[in-house]
Amino acid sequence: MSTTPPVLAAELAQAWADIQRHHPELPDLAAPESLIGESSSACGAELSFERLLHEAVHGIAASRGVRDTSRAGRYHNRRFLAIAEELGLDHPEEPHPSSGFSLVTLNPDAKKRYRPTIERLQRALKAHTAATTADTARSFRGPAARHGSSGGGVRVKAVCDCGRNVRVVPSVLAQAPIMCGGCGKPFRIPEGVAVGVG
Repeated sequence: MSTTPPVLAAELAQAWADIQRHHPELPDLAAPESLIGESSSACGAELSFERLLHEAVHGIAASRGVRDTSRAGRYHNRRFLAIAEELGLDHPEEPHPSSGFSLVTLNPDAKKRYRPTIERLQRALKAHTAATTADTARSFRGPAARHGSSGGGVRVKAVCDCGRNVRVVPSVLAQAPIMCGGCGKPFRIPEGVAVGVG
């Protein structure tokens, strides 16, 4: 399997089409490659099928003319939640103070329904991550790497137990803890976060 972004974009488009088969009102995904490097603290930074289904909720909301978020798209309201449930996403009982019901997860029926799609997309994401994080001695890394700066690194979502999150270069977080101003605890990178994506 090729690991170039166009192939990953094709896999994303295929996964989107799989969702459309179950939810025909879902609009087409105009630019699947935009999801490869795009991240949102409210919608989830890590690219996965669960994140894709989350984005599909927004797509259906748009096609229905439903305003499913507020606060510049960060707070996911109960209208988002209702559509998320239609698509097979579970949610916490209480909304998060800043992102509402954005923290949705696949329910068992959705996992079963989309198992082949999930497995295919996971393989493509794994291959893409391996290709984009490969470290070769012949790669030019630019001035940030030469001077020890953290400016050019790939940022990932670091989370705090209170629910807040920040985008950070992992090497910066490894130098010293970044403390949450809300609760005083350190931010951490969740296990399983793909550093090369997002």
